[in-house]
Amino acid sequence: MGGTAVESLRALLRGEVIGPEDTGYDEARKIYNAMIDRRPAVIARCADTTDVRAAVRYARENDMDLAVRGGGHSGGGLCLVDGSLMIDLSGIRWVRVDPATRTALVGGGSQLGDLDHEAHGFGLATPAGIMSTTGVGGLTLGGGHGHLTRAYGLTIDNLLAADLVLADGSVVTASADEHPDLFWALRGGGGNFGVATSFTYALHPVDDVGVGVTLWDPEHIGAVLRWYREFLPAAPDDLNGFFATLTVPPGPPFPEEIHHKKVCGVVWCSTGPTDEESLAKTFAPVADPAPPVFHFATPMPYPALQSMFDELIPKGLQWYWRGDFFDRITEDAIDVHRTFLENIPTELSTMHLYPVDAAAHRVGPMDTAWAYRDAIWSGVIGGISPEPSEAEAIRTWAVDYWEALHPHSMGAGYVNFMGADEGHDRVRATYRGHYDRLAEVKRTYDPDNVFHHNQNITPAGS
Repeated sequence: MGGTAVESLRALLRGEVIGPEDTGYDEARKIYNAMIDRRPAVIARCADTTDVRAAVRYARENDMDLAVRGGGHSGGGLCLVDGSLMIDLSGIRWVRVDPATRTALVGGGSQLGDLDHEAHGFGLATPAGIMSTTGVGGLTLGGGHGHLTRAYGLTIDNLLAADLVLADGSVVTASADEHPDLFWALRGGGGNFGVATSFTYALHPVDDVGVGVTLWDPEHIGAVLRWYREFLPAAPDDLNGFFATLTVPPGPPFPEEIHHKKVCGVVWCSTGPTDEESLAKTFAPVADPAPPVFHFATPMPYPALQSMFDELIPKGLQWYWRGDFFDRITEDAIDVHRTFLENIPTELSTMHLYPVDAAAHRVGPMDTAWAYRDAIWSGVIGGISPEPSEAEAIRTWAVDYWEALHPHSMGAGYVNFMGADEGHDRVRATYRGHYDRLAEVKRTYDPDNVFHHNQNITPAGS
């Protein structure tokens, strides 16, 4: 894309247009996963919906590939494409909370921390992720789960409306009353249908939450997982806890004697009472499977929990991940977890099992595009390192772990935990019997598959 073409795009947008020859181009094209290094032809940092419309039309009129970046957290780097026009939504970053209706209107380039901060000022929150730097757009469109899921469902269960720029540059609002077929598809169908420039969410009363971290020696992983698979699904909805295998990071709140030690653990979030006596009662069962090597519990503002891992795994690391859904934790699966915990290749590599039951199970299986309402856990294996030289090692560990665990899964995984190299069969499996309906919606709203740099749903009939 030559300089004249870049200038012609600049004339159409209020936001910044950045070409390869511009100062700041290399910084502007960086995404969360430093393993992905690609060069868009031009980056359109849109300031508003009108900019997005102009960028979409420009790409189509000039036969350019189009990619969309929200928060840039795409593990597979689907938002960063060589030779493309990248629509960067980071300039559309704002949140407006209405405490009377308990709703939030959120710009499509916002991060979870923006929503968490503004809603917390009114004692409110909605379930969305576990890191404040995650973009609201990609997380929401893929389904969204986090610390509040057992209490209040998936992010899409709290989505009331979304404004979308379609492939022809027109704008629609999708909700239960307007374009309900599109609204159904947006709730789990990913970025297949357009560019979401705003979201409206339902909020819930959440202020301080009870935060707990419990760690056990790896020799107890079998006992812990057998306990966890029974304990958590039977626990009250106000208790969430994701299971993890990890290496203890050096620093507070962890005592020096367990720094760099391989462990298994659970990160807890309770939306129930947070006084000392109540927290002690809530977390008393953690000693049942085996004595923990570390246990910590305290009241904490919800946004503080949401940002707890931000410094540990910042932007710019090497990432490779794979995921699957699980409705049970089998004995064979426990053996797989034990083996790969012993062989964690780097100190940041990890495996998480996120609960997607309780309130998330009370939404009908046909009500949204999310096809696994019968799943109990959404699992992800993340190979992570700051060192490019370790990229192959973390990829090999994650793939080998996933291949060993996959036979004990439900056969597919959360679309936001899929890599770019997993193939179309995986996309179909993710949507089960919903795929054909999604393909029909795709044909209606994006018949030419303009938005294809995603876990792609091809238009019906194509």
